[in-house]
Amino acid sequence: MSNHMTAVSVVALLASMAATPALAQDRADAIADIVVTAQKRAESLQDTPISIAAFSAKDLEAKGINGLTDLRATVPNLQLTPFPNNAATTQIFMRGVGLADDQITQDGGVAVYMDGVYVARSQGLAMEVADLERIEVLRGPQGTLYGRNATGGAINFITRKPDLRAFGFKGQVTLGNYDNRRFKAAVNIPVGQTIALRLSYVNQQQDGFIANPGTGVSRWGDKDRQAMRADLLWQPSDRFSLRYNYDRTEIGDTPTYVAFSPLHPRTIDRPKAGSPLVRDLVPNDITSQGHSLTGEWEASDDLTVRSITGYRKLDNFQNQDYLTGALGPFPLQKNSSRARQDQWSQEWQLVGDALDGTLQYVAGFYYFSESGDNFSNSYSPPTLTRSFTTATIDNRSYALFGQATFTPQALDRRLHLTVGLRQSWDKREATLARQTQVNSGPITIVPGAGDGSRHFKDFSPSFVVAYDASDDVNLYVKAVKGYKSGGYNVRASSIDRFDEGFGPETLWSYEAGVKSEWLDKRLRFNAAGFISKYSDIQVNVQSDPTNIRLTDVLNAGSATVKGVEMDLTFAPARDLRLSVNYGYLLARYKEIIDATGANIAANYRFTNAPRHSIALDLTYDLPRLPLGHLSANLNYTAQSDKYTNATVTSGRYIIGDYGLLNGRLTLTDIPGVKGVRASLWGRNLTDKNYYVMQFNVGRPGALFGEPRTYGVDLSVEF
Repeated sequence: MSNHMTAVSVVALLASMAATPALAQDRADAIADIVVTAQKRAESLQDTPISIAAFSAKDLEAKGINGLTDLRATVPNLQLTPFPNNAATTQIFMRGVGLADDQITQDGGVAVYMDGVYVARSQGLAMEVADLERIEVLRGPQGTLYGRNATGGAINFITRKPDLRAFGFKGQVTLGNYDNRRFKAAVNIPVGQTIALRLSYVNQQQDGFIANPGTGVSRWGDKDRQAMRADLLWQPSDRFSLRYNYDRTEIGDTPTYVAFSPLHPRTIDRPKAGSPLVRDLVPNDITSQGHSLTGEWEASDDLTVRSITGYRKLDNFQNQDYLTGALGPFPLQKNSSRARQDQWSQEWQLVGDALDGTLQYVAGFYYFSESGDNFSNSYSPPTLTRSFTTATIDNRSYALFGQATFTPQALDRRLHLTVGLRQSWDKREATLARQTQVNSGPITIVPGAGDGSRHFKDFSPSFVVAYDASDDVNLYVKAVKGYKSGGYNVRASSIDRFDEGFGPETLWSYEAGVKSEWLDKRLRFNAAGFISKYSDIQVNVQSDPTNIRLTDVLNAGSATVKGVEMDLTFAPARDLRLSVNYGYLLARYKEIIDATGANIAANYRFTNAPRHSIALDLTYDLPRLPLGHLSANLNYTAQSDKYTNATVTSGRYIIGDYGLLNGRLTLTDIPGVKGVRASLWGRNLTDKNYYVMQFNVGRPGALFGEPRTYGVDLSVEF
């Protein structure tokens, strides 16, 4: 029996149990509801027919989540992998769908949003977010409700709004091993009755765990980050509000150490130091900033008009020294690049109800534009053959989207029928220029100038049938199309191949799910099973076996991705919470056609798609003690083997299965010191030796996960 059919069987079983009366319990034992805005209106997580993982402010604090990369391993079927050139550039994969490159000419398969504003580039996505209220991770194609379409899913960061009612302050200091120092503060200032200002700031410094005995910076993998945010809310009436915010993140991390490593199943231990032959290692320098203006007007009791205007800017310098000392006195390759990007977006939304509440709808228009350039310099000693590449982009995107849910009066309003539509238009322009230099000779222009311009359009529908089997059990089935636009490839084997570019890829996802609560809301079980049919996949094909830096992107692939996601939360007693989140994924290419017309799918594997992933979390509030209220949290995350290089002909690049144990002990309600909280925490408590990335740089190179880290958080809030 297929895994999809197994998931459907679970849904049917739970539906048959829906009429079983729940056990009467104290409502204080109930699992707290989570309100999400995944469908552009506030609603319960349990009423949203989407496979979604949501983290409240309390969850974020307990798990130490401050930004995107902290979600690593906490959400099954979500993979976050650092890019070898720079750990602040993050590869995001969801349900096996993502982008393994960091070119400004290509879009990712998973969309990231900050307060509704799309963040286009993967560079700098390790940004700190100074004042988070909630994170929502939506698995599966998104498009009929979101500004940019995505084939894999969407991640929404929702920051805390200014409060008109009262002055407030929250500050936190973290001290830990590896000289970890983190300071975070936020202040809320009401100004009269209709205006409030919220200011927040965070600064983190942490030593890397691998020394650099060469010249330049002292360590590989140092963290040096700061983020700031200003948020202004004007609400002259209950029906109108205008919110402006500015955020800025500065990252000066040093490069992550790349170790010469054998292929799976052999591994090496995490080293204490790199090679003394490394020369002139410099830190990365990344600034990501943005402005947004959100206006919301309740035109009537049944209609809300919303405008989201966003501008973001990125300046990203990154560099890497590959495998100096591993094979000789020189680096196997040394890279540096600087990318600059600006983006504008405007979104209009109409969110309303009609026909006495039997129809709920969202309709909107979206506009997005970006421009940018990237200059890269790489060389391979000892001959010092340098390659210089300059690329520019100029992109435009427009979309009309809408979704309507009809709830007929029949069947006690338990049936919900949803149709979503999206029409997208994309224009992508890019240029490419290449130069070379041998030793100290003249810089030579590679013949030809890349200059490409392509237009794409797509129609993406979605269909959902949901049924409330009882007040606490909701079932749904859905079919949705995802789309990712085409683009250009700066690593193309020739200028002509660059000019050709590549076309869009599409994905049809078929999903069945259940959202349910039992035992008077002390047990919550949500599950989804899905099958995705992936077409015209943008596949990287290595055109020159002797030069790993040259690859061509072809719309050459089709694949099937199957999977299951299950989330279980159990509160057997008032002071005890247990959650188990599990993901299963089976992703296989069916067809990849090369330039000769041959099917070479047997040579390819899905990357960042482990078969099994699980996250366990246990929280226990101890009986009150004289010194205050003590709460303990243990969480364990694990995943099975996964490929990190799509082409197995160059070697089977596999990261073996591993699990990580984390813990936190928190003291609150301390007598005589109101609002003070103290926490002891530890990550990777067993000091597991593991890779987070292994890749082909002419030889196998690996990036290590962090060793055991621990520290204390001291915070005050009033």
